[in-house]
Amino acid sequence: MNKVSEFLLKKSSNYDKIDRFVAFRIYEKYKKKLKIKPIIHIIGTNGKGSTGRYLAQLLYQLGYKVGHYTSPHLFSFNERFYLNSKIVSDQKLEIAHQKLLNILKNDLEELSYFEYATFLATILFKECDYIIFEAGVGGEYDATSIFDKKLSVFTRIGFDHKELLGNTLKDIARTKLKVMAKKAIITKKQEKEVLDLSKHIAYIKKSKLYYSDSLNNILKKQFENYVMKYQLPDFLKHNLDLALNTCILLEGKKRTSMAFEKLKALNLLGRCQKINSKLYVDVGHNQMAAKALYERFQNTKIDLIYNSYLDKDIFEILKTLKPIIDTIKIYKYEDKYRELANNRIFFIAKELNIKCEDFQGLNANRISLVFGSFVLVEKFLKELCE
Repeated sequence: MNKVSEFLLKKSSNYDKIDRFVAFRIYEKYKKKLKIKPIIHIIGTNGKGSTGRYLAQLLYQLGYKVGHYTSPHLFSFNERFYLNSKIVSDQKLEIAHQKLLNILKNDLEELSYFEYATFLATILFKECDYIIFEAGVGGEYDATSIFDKKLSVFTRIGFDHKELLGNTLKDIARTKLKVMAKKAIITKKQEKEVLDLSKHIAYIKKSKLYYSDSLNNILKKQFENYVMKYQLPDFLKHNLDLALNTCILLEGKKRTSMAFEKLKALNLLGRCQKINSKLYVDVGHNQMAAKALYERFQNTKIDLIYNSYLDKDIFEILKTLKPIIDTIKIYKYEDKYRELANNRIFFIAKELNIKCEDFQGLNANRISLVFGSFVLVEKFLKELCE
């Protein structure tokens, strides 16, 4: 077993609490040795991963060294670190771990799973021209918010992690928007109260706030061609649009158009990913993601292969998806950290008058959508491969 794996075994990958001050204190102590460039900070509820990855792919096409840090992962810890169009190797992770250990020494043990990954990214991306960090949960107390920022990018903000971020949309939005850099861009596809709050915080912080609606005619034509070529669902079209507008802010329209001309398919697992003609997987796991999937599969009846943690708003998620569901098939698996909502899903399905049963296998005559956490999708795909 390598040193990275040994370290991760000691840590839980779940957010039991958010304590930004541990990461902040350690960073302040060692930042002269870490020497990370100002980051592009991606914050929001949904769309962070694909927006950041599209942006990383665009900037790489312009000849830059680009690092993209994202979370969680599906199959391996390495997936969190995307460097110059590739997932980092085990060897690079091991070298980075040793360098981080040499800098932090005993303080390394104080870091949580997510904080450790975040600090590891500072080592892996040290030589990059552009560094893109995706916030884990929230913004204000997230470990990624401790670094100097070149630009803040706000994706759609909605309800998730209410036990950590607050019970109202305004409370949740505030924890994310408060980390706004002096230059920021936000998608206009938000609730009015989120947009109003973003303007208020930008005014207080004296930030220059842009909106994702700057595509010129050349880029619009390229956009239409790309969407058609890769058959993008609406939510990925939206995230690509935000990434393009962010690239325009950084590099201008002409160079963004040059990068877009060479842009390949999204290189990221689990985002409404088509496994075959009858099977899709998505790691969205909240109501906003459910709405995006409803829009993607409307006028189709699917089998929903599903499970959830008890802290999610299962009723609203299933209510949103009800028009496209033929049958809910509950995929049961072991999770040593959090309790799954197996029986509760049956109860809610009955309340919503949706057919529900335990997962026994795929229906070859119907589209199946595996929807839930990264853990669920990982376990399902591994079982499918086996």
